[in-house]
Amino acid sequence: MQKPERILILGPESTGKSTLAADLAAHFREPWVPEFAREYLEKLNRAYEFEDLSEIAKGQIGLEDELAVNAKKLLFVDTDLRVIKVWSEHKFDKVHDWILEEIERRMYSKILITDVDLPWEADPLREHPEPGMRQYFLDKYLDLAQQSGFPFQLISGDRTIRLDRSVNFISG
Repeated sequence: MQKPERILILGPESTGKSTLAADLAAHFREPWVPEFAREYLEKLNRAYEFEDLSEIAKGQIGLEDELAVNAKKLLFVDTDLRVIKVWSEHKFDKVHDWILEEIERRMYSKILITDVDLPWEADPLREHPEPGMRQYFLDKYLDLAQQSGFPFQLISGDRTIRLDRSVNFISG
């Protein structure tokens, strides 16, 4: 059996990654992988620490691989270990070596990067509503997408436009 094409969705906080993943999954009638960090952090009764990022990373790739079995042709992935890398560097000035190794090992067919043109939506798990910080993280994800060698596209606009642009990029 051929593995599904994995479409990675990256972007700063509150830029519509989960919405886009769900919309694409509905459009293509394929599964999507939610962000494991949200589930993990909602159960944590303290501020997250460096070691938590390793647990989040393991959970994210485990969930991705588990849901890949249900995909026929496409699997939509709401964030990957690049997000954990960026947050780990930003907050702790270091990254677990195995996370960096796993980033190099995992393959994606295409990357969609969600732009910061949507309004910020407050959420207890979100940390950086400032426009400058949102742009800072967007630039980080654009750099990582460029370095990955995978085809990527910056996705802007309202929900409908984002879906249309994403479908065109994936289908093209």
